[in-house]
Amino acid sequence: MEELRPLRRGWTTGACATAAAKAAFTALLTGDFPDPVDIALPRGQRVSFTLAETALEPGIAMAGVIKDAGDDPDVTHGALVFARVSAAPPGSGVLFRAGQGVGTVTRPGLPIPPGEPAINPVPRAMIRAALAEVSPTPNVIVELSIPGGETLAAQTLNGRLGIVGGLSILGTTGIVVPYSCAAWIDTIHRGIDVARAIGLDHVAGSTGSASEAAIQALHGLPETALLEMGDFAGALLKYLRRHPVARVSIAGGVAKMTKLAQGRLDLHSKHGSADLPALAALVTDIGLAGRITGANTVAEAFAAANAAGVPLGDVVARAAWQTAADALVGADIALEIVLFDRQGVLMGRTGFDRVHAMPPRNRRT
Repeated sequence: MEELRPLRRGWTTGACATAAAKAAFTALLTGDFPDPVDIALPRGQRVSFTLAETALEPGIAMAGVIKDAGDDPDVTHGALVFARVSAAPPGSGVLFRAGQGVGTVTRPGLPIPPGEPAINPVPRAMIRAALAEVSPTPNVIVELSIPGGETLAAQTLNGRLGIVGGLSILGTTGIVVPYSCAAWIDTIHRGIDVARAIGLDHVAGSTGSASEAAIQALHGLPETALLEMGDFAGALLKYLRRHPVARVSIAGGVAKMTKLAQGRLDLHSKHGSADLPALAALVTDIGLAGRITGANTVAEAFAAANAAGVPLGDVVARAAWQTAADALVGADIALEIVLFDRQGVLMGRTGFDRVHAMPPRNRRT
């Protein structure tokens, strides 16, 4: 039997950009590129990167690092992160520019203001610290680029967040932990920040594309109100508790909303399937309860309930509302739960109820 090896960690775009910028700045001052080039990560570790490309011209140095995301299914794995460093006027400090494939922020609410390159605060701090190791008072322009980044960005939610023209330079630790889903959760949080900053009073979290399209059509919501929470209902709700929006819709398919109804805030299949006997206990018809218990899937159970004229979706929505309300307790939010099937057909709904005064109950997470 093959032994399972530990998942290999990788490097963030911020760490790769820092290494490329330090190598280019060193060459700008000395004429030589350090290869490998070592940098300090935010938690103090020192790591080295091999350079993939270098170029030196009068007054300009360029270096590139290939991003290795380890065993994480990162869209930027294998991308070239490139830094072009040139002199800036005395007293300028380190100035950042977005090159090819690196986006520009266009909406408020993100850690970087509109008009700035989408280079997050921690990577900026890493780059400044790395350049200061080469020269105590660097006055340079650092232009970061990721060839093909605009195409890769189409696979992310950057456009929805108002980041146009490419990818973001990200990372808070410099290290990518495989399948930690930290980037996804961070995107959920940034989506809430943007919605609040532009004054939206209604946002909708959805478990997938079908429920997202259906809830958008139901309420006529703009794209900026849509939060693709996937399985991370808890991450969405807990952030909303601290950063509330007046009205919140939670939309999803019948299976994931049944899990939420049964007290789960992480809806991933690795944490188990929906409890069909518990779902059956929500109906009073003994024969229907038996068919639900014996169903192969939640969708089959809902089909049996629909055939019997039992509004199981509304019952599940109300129970899911209670779980979500527990996570939001203390925030003055009007909450609704909406269930859809895979074709986007409405299967159950609560309507909006306020949760600020609701006492929490015990639940599974």
